[in-house]
Amino acid sequence: MTEPAKRILVFSHKAEVRDSIINAVGRRPAADLGKVSYVEAAGVADVIAEMDSGEVDLAIFDGEAQPTGGIGLTRQLKHELADCPPIVVAVRRRDDRWLATWSQADAVLVHPLDPLSAAETVAHVLRTQRVPAVNG
Repeated sequence: MTEPAKRILVFSHKAEVRDSIINAVGRRPAADLGKVSYVEAAGVADVIAEMDSGEVDLAIFDGEAQPTGGIGLTRQLKHELADCPPIVVAVRRRDDRWLATWSQADAVLVHPLDPLSAAETVAHVLRTQRVPAVNG
């Protein structure tokens, strides 16, 4: 029985940024992980709806998204959601890594995205995410 694809939410107000993240991470970030599927969000309302659905395994937010950036949104969700999925923040400047850390992001990517590094980072976060509780 194959495991269902991990669902990754990608948030940016710019379609080209969402595309660059998806292309860098790829459809299978590591050989030991199954394929991943993506859901894209251009606005905060869509992000919140997806995160509230409980169907997101990992989220990748654009730290430079407008009008609400991924850094502030990460911090908000980490404080508001009892079972917040892991969040990776993509920043434009290496010097902004500390902001992503402040936001309680689980990992940070820096533009321009290196496909090998992006895939390894996402794979690491997916491997180390919480194992869901089993009822019964």
